[in-house]
Amino acid sequence: MARRSRCKRKGSHNLKMYRSRVAGWGSYLPERVVTNRDLAEFVDTSDNWIVDRTGIQQRHIAATGEYTSDLATRAAERALESAGVDASDVDLIVVATATPDQTFPATAVKVQADLGVSRGAAFDVQAVCTGFVYALAVADNFIRLGQAECALVIGAETFSRILDWSDRSTCVLFGDGAGALVMRASEAKPGTNSPGVLSTHLHADGTKRGFLYVDGGPSTTQTTGHLRMSGREVFRHAVGLLAAAVDEALEANGLEPDDIDWLVPHQANKRIIDATAKKLGMPEDKIVYTIDRHANTSAASIPLALAQAAEDGRIQRGHLILIEGMGGGFTWGSAVIRW
Repeated sequence: MARRSRCKRKGSHNLKMYRSRVAGWGSYLPERVVTNRDLAEFVDTSDNWIVDRTGIQQRHIAATGEYTSDLATRAAERALESAGVDASDVDLIVVATATPDQTFPATAVKVQADLGVSRGAAFDVQAVCTGFVYALAVADNFIRLGQAECALVIGAETFSRILDWSDRSTCVLFGDGAGALVMRASEAKPGTNSPGVLSTHLHADGTKRGFLYVDGGPSTTQTTGHLRMSGREVFRHAVGLLAAAVDEALEANGLEPDDIDWLVPHQANKRIIDATAKKLGMPEDKIVYTIDRHANTSAASIPLALAQAAEDGRIQRGHLILIEGMGGGFTWGSAVIRW
């Protein structure tokens, strides 16, 4: 595949504008599927209770010895194949994860090694369920500034490793998986019609960090604990923050909700997704849902949903896609992509 000369993008004489374009996508889900009925065998819950409150019917759980980097690498391989891009073309890998293989080095460098990539930068981004939006924004800015030409943006999680399986308020909500996009530099033309990331919008409010967190950590207890959540507080804040992030993205691009072909939200809870869509006046048939089959896969949920909708033909070239997410921190954000 022909490559653009790097020096042409770095000189001050070059007046061309670039944006990052989606060149390929891929996903990976662990083989093991755990249904709500399976959970009910050892947790005080039921299929009806979980479905009514969350929309979740099943989740995938990583096998013993199957790590976040393994999931990320499989999704990345499929994304590269989809894009028709060789791993040697990649000069940036950003992995969004809250469940890294190790405290350090970054999971991204393990993925880099597994793919056989020998150049460029590789690092992790940690913004929990908003992680993929953050990672996409980072990669997009690298490409816009001419510091990268071909980026792998990956969301990958093994949340099953940080769950308290006796706590039915949290253990029923999450699953494992990974999704990836290949982003390539593309010349941007004025307006919103040329393909690529049109804008990204990131936010955080650390005063709310106590509503969703994992107890423990290397600097405190030297061990990782379990996920803890104040579900009512998270829900109460989520709808307003997500709706505001979507409004911000639309306004930044001079768009109305009707202009969006697909809303691809973080798959946290169907009630949150539906309430946010209702607040925005977006019909259900323009929303990509995967929560019933994947549960909440944190930073992996948006790229998993994007890959699934692209593979089954719902998302097509030229479509306007709006993604949004919120996670522990609190963090939240949105982005608009011309596919």
